[in-house]
Amino acid sequence: MFISILLCHSLAAFASTQVHATPEQWTALGRDLGGRLHTALPLSSPCFATVNGVDVGRNETECAAIRQGYTSPSFRSPLFSPRMFPQWETCQRTSQKCLLDSNQPNNSAAWEGMDCEQGSVSPRYVRLNNATDVQIAFRFAQETGVMLSIKASGHDYKGRSGAPGSLGLWIRILISSNSCQMTYSPDFVPEGGNISYPVITAGAGVPFQDLYKFADVNNVTIVGGYHQTIAASGGWVMGGGHSILSPVFGLGVDRVLQFRIVTPDGQIRVVNEFQNPDLFWALRGGGAGTFGLVLESTMLVEPRMKLQVASIHFNQTRQNAGPFLEILVEQALKWSQEGWGGHMSPSGLINVNPLLTLAQAKRSMRPAVDFALSQNGTVVIEELPSWQAFFSKYVLAAESAIGAPTIQGTRLIPAQNFASDDGKASLVKIFTTMFNEFNISMNTVVGTPFLFNSTKGATSVTPAWRKSIWHLAFHGAWTYNATVEDIRNQYELVSNINQMLRDITPGSGAYFNEGDVHEPDHEQSFWGDNYPALLEIKRKYDPYGLLDCWQCVGWKGPEDERYACYL
Repeated sequence: MFISILLCHSLAAFASTQVHATPEQWTALGRDLGGRLHTALPLSSPCFATVNGVDVGRNETECAAIRQGYTSPSFRSPLFSPRMFPQWETCQRTSQKCLLDSNQPNNSAAWEGMDCEQGSVSPRYVRLNNATDVQIAFRFAQETGVMLSIKASGHDYKGRSGAPGSLGLWIRILISSNSCQMTYSPDFVPEGGNISYPVITAGAGVPFQDLYKFADVNNVTIVGGYHQTIAASGGWVMGGGHSILSPVFGLGVDRVLQFRIVTPDGQIRVVNEFQNPDLFWALRGGGAGTFGLVLESTMLVEPRMKLQVASIHFNQTRQNAGPFLEILVEQALKWSQEGWGGHMSPSGLINVNPLLTLAQAKRSMRPAVDFALSQNGTVVIEELPSWQAFFSKYVLAAESAIGAPTIQGTRLIPAQNFASDDGKASLVKIFTTMFNEFNISMNTVVGTPFLFNSTKGATSVTPAWRKSIWHLAFHGAWTYNATVEDIRNQYELVSNINQMLRDITPGSGAYFNEGDVHEPDHEQSFWGDNYPALLEIKRKYDPYGLLDCWQCVGWKGPEDERYACYL
């Protein structure tokens, strides 16, 4: 039903979109792709009577289904047009949009008398099926000058998976080299190597929810993201790939052994430490959407493991948030040395540990447990038999906000900030300021590779990952009908708070996938001293700049037409 939503309007609706291809070239592209070239409208378009200036009438049946699923990741992820954070479907600089009220999707004020405008949703997209489709799309873009954007699930904080007027490359169903979405091999040998490893190979569009189930069926554990819609072989791993298992088992970039990729010259390349090793290094941290389009990745797996789980929560107030933050800061270094990973906030935590026994876990978490119980909170310390058991019980039941305009600021907090009383006091002061003065709550991701024995220089992420124990995140948000000034104020607020964190963590960095959209000196923040080498590799494999995205390696800068909708 929803593919028909995307196709039901004439291409005349896109006449105002600037492109560089003739109608004949688009027709030829559709023919070459065997029917996999589609047109797209914003997700909410059936709710509007006027779409891109054309009177089309509302489709109440389709609108009702969209309103029902508007804030559901399982509804949004299988579709091309929507993003998890819908401001990236709009043109934020001009307020061209087609959104519903995420707080109340049945609110008719969102569509009555309003126009639905294309915004940043690509008017045409390719439903990629194989490497040949990618090669055809790359050749078309090279010949016509049409911009490309690459989208997996749309779980993207930075707006990199779309651009106004671009040709979207949708990798949701992209299959891997053996015509399978996922394969498990207990004795995989990277091409050109001679040592075998237990691995899972996943096609580019496979989400972690499917991958976790597949791993569990095969009695293994794969290290991955904390949301079911994240595509395992896409931006997650190429941007670093943190997990709450990363403290012990490393980042995604530490665990990927091989990629298959189509580079902008149309070549299909096997990329590992033996073949194209410079590109392998770049893909392990340099980010997605800039070096090529990954067809599949092969990742190291661990045996199925028992996990100790601590789930501690209480009702947050101005009186109890500060004292609990003090406990988190005071215990941070000890908990990290013990192997804990997880998510922590001023109102509780959900942590996991693959190293301790249940008795040890209970003793370790005692300070947080005692405080939560004193606030009439809830406490569960338990052992679960596998990552899949944890994911099903805790992660799926605690989905992050979806369908609401949301931006994020982050900072990697080094271990040294927790090693002195002054350092800890500075952190607590900033956290309480965020809560009390700005009404912004932090989310601490304990997902840095603190205990993992990595090889220095083996990956291209900022070395700050290796020295940090917290990945601190916080959010700004606004309503569907916010003005440009309202939105700008949220960006400025996030940047100002991020600067407070930068000031007390000199020399650290941020997570490329989740950093401040307007991160200053982003090359140093995301990659440190690795950036010059990354830029050289980018120019080697994409000399004409066919691929580009916001603050990616070698990006063309904010004045490029691609970024006309960024504030």
